[in-house]
Amino acid sequence: MRRLIARSIAILAVPLGSIAFTPAAIDDRPLLGFTPESATAQRELEARFDSYLNRDNLANWDRRMSSQPNHVGSPHGKENAEFVAAMFREWGYETRIETFHVLFPTPKTRVLELVEPERFTARLAEPELPQDATSGVTDDRLPPYNAFSADGDVSAELVYVNYGVPADYEELKGRGIDVTGKIAIARYGGSWRGIKPKVAAENGAIGCLIYSDPRDDGYFQGDVYPVGPYRMEHGAQRGSVLDMPLHPGDPLTPFTGATEEAERLAVEDAPTVMKIPVLPISYADALPLLRAMSGPVAPQAWRGALPITYHLGPGPAKVHLKLEFNWDLTPAYDVIAMLPGAEFPDQWVMRGNHRDAWAFGANDPLSGTVAMMEEARAIAELTKTGWRPKRTIVYGSWDAEEPGLLGSTEWAEHHREELQQKGVIYMNTDSYGRGFLGVGGSHTLERFINEVAHDVIDPQTNVSIWERVRAARMVQGDREARTRSDLRIGPLGSGSDYTPFLQHLGIASLNVGFGGESGGGSYHSIFDSYDYYTRFGDPNFTYGITLAQTMGRATLRFATADVLPYRFGNLTDNVQQYLEQVVALLDEERAQTESENYLVESGSYRLAADPTKTHVVPDKKSAVPYLSFAPIQNALAKVKQNAESYDAALSRRMNDGPALDPDTRAALDGILMSVEHMMTYEDGLPGRPWFRHQIYAPGFYTGYGVKTLPGVREAIEQHNWERAERYVGVIADALDRAAEAAEAIGRAADLVGG
Repeated sequence: MRRLIARSIAILAVPLGSIAFTPAAIDDRPLLGFTPESATAQRELEARFDSYLNRDNLANWDRRMSSQPNHVGSPHGKENAEFVAAMFREWGYETRIETFHVLFPTPKTRVLELVEPERFTARLAEPELPQDATSGVTDDRLPPYNAFSADGDVSAELVYVNYGVPADYEELKGRGIDVTGKIAIARYGGSWRGIKPKVAAENGAIGCLIYSDPRDDGYFQGDVYPVGPYRMEHGAQRGSVLDMPLHPGDPLTPFTGATEEAERLAVEDAPTVMKIPVLPISYADALPLLRAMSGPVAPQAWRGALPITYHLGPGPAKVHLKLEFNWDLTPAYDVIAMLPGAEFPDQWVMRGNHRDAWAFGANDPLSGTVAMMEEARAIAELTKTGWRPKRTIVYGSWDAEEPGLLGSTEWAEHHREELQQKGVIYMNTDSYGRGFLGVGGSHTLERFINEVAHDVIDPQTNVSIWERVRAARMVQGDREARTRSDLRIGPLGSGSDYTPFLQHLGIASLNVGFGGESGGGSYHSIFDSYDYYTRFGDPNFTYGITLAQTMGRATLRFATADVLPYRFGNLTDNVQQYLEQVVALLDEERAQTESENYLVESGSYRLAADPTKTHVVPDKKSAVPYLSFAPIQNALAKVKQNAESYDAALSRRMNDGPALDPDTRAALDGILMSVEHMMTYEDGLPGRPWFRHQIYAPGFYTGYGVKTLPGVREAIEQHNWERAERYVGVIADALDRAAEAAEAIGRAADLVGG
């Protein structure tokens, strides 16, 4: 569903030849959750695991699975599910396919015409290329479209809305431009695609077009496919526009698994289905439309790389947009494979990667799928030596992720109670490419994944993947990378299958990948093919093996640790940073409001804005009050105190003994598993109760992008002061519960006081 590196960690490729590296010694450091003796045995286990990995498997599986279209509901999609299940069974996993029946609209009518001031009919198709074998495969192939667009037949003038985010509409309003009754044309980028028609509809637009501008995704970046990796002129980005910030998953069965017998909403009553028609187009199809527009010239930051002057409109370009869809229930096949734990079978260490694509999906998602399969195969090889995991390992190969995280969400909702009792961790991968490690996740796992990254060698630089990321951050001016013992991981918003586990069920989660050195021009097009990927993605599947080494270690360590390797000091450090950001945001809102109100009161608004243009004078805003963040600060101090006590005491106990008995370990694990859940709130976030986590959530208007401390942060952004004050208390209560859990952990192990 998303390009992880570009949107999660934003590590850029940097020249590394001038930086001196010293590979980390990986054999003598302690491991979180392990005694020194257990750590030695664990590293020996991981060395054997590495020896079983074979990149030829990744290449062969990717070629096979991407040979035909494999979107949800396609014949090849089902064939791939059965193939993956058969492989897991062959390796010795207890494997089943769970089927859910989800709403998946497919197009039956797509018409886009420029009708004034001249006529042009959009091509709405991608060409066959001799350099790309599967580009000529048309059976079962979906054309470019946006899933969960509304049906519609509309004609109206065009208005160019830049990226189509709320701030862009404020800019248009300030210039006296109204999109009511018009069709908005937005470029991809700036936010998740589903935000663009959502905001357009809120501002009165009756339709929306989304195009890939070559400045962001095309020849401005470099050579286009098939010469280079960037999007060619007729390439189009398919994708879902389901309103996932309300809730992901099947739109007809919110909170409930979409089984055959589940009660369903009517399509017209489903709040996450878009309310206006929306269509993605290539920049070749967008050029005649934008060229025919007039009106004010777009602000400099709004101008793309097409050979035109960008105008805002409205008109005189007028278009006719007609879309009709088949609103069918479609089977989604989740492959679930389990390796039962020998000591704690009711503790589940979960790994997942989706399997469905918009077309062929050699990169997104099959690159991640085949790396996960090879990881699972190598772990199965370990069992042939007599080794068994202490905890149960669960692999999920998800279907129907692309339309809106349908497969993983329905499975998580259907198994909600069991997962909340047994879920230890969920670790997600998606697509990957060459380059730098990217990690987002729960900050209770930050120390753990840093430790894993120290122990995996980057295949290009022969230093640890941790050292390579650290060097990149230092080159980019990140002073903290020089001094902080752990590199920060990004908080998670949405966009892949960790969402139901973390933000709905409160299970600690990670999202991991590599990238930064391969272009993204195949994204959600028919050119996401084996030919493309083996030229521009990861030609020898070298980083696929690196990903398997990274996630294999993470899986094995959680499955084998003497005590679950969570640590809480990193949590408090990051949440303190988020709180400081929220306090600063409130101060900025106050200063901005006072400045704008002064300009309005003094009559100088037009002059301050731009004396050469016509602007609409805004209404005076209500004053921004002073909020007390003391409840959060006090709760955070309590978490910090208890976390430091637990982290230090457990480290001493693990290193110096005496050993924890099995009952104590089980009790410790049970409380540790509960800490992330303690940070959820049963009533959820305002207006979207499905999202329960109070530290991380996708923003209501950012889609994939994360909002930390979202209940308070978004209330401040919306000037809803009553809600902001309420959610200060909600967040404080969540942190208080986490603090109490951390204290209970110490008591359970008799650790407090050392």
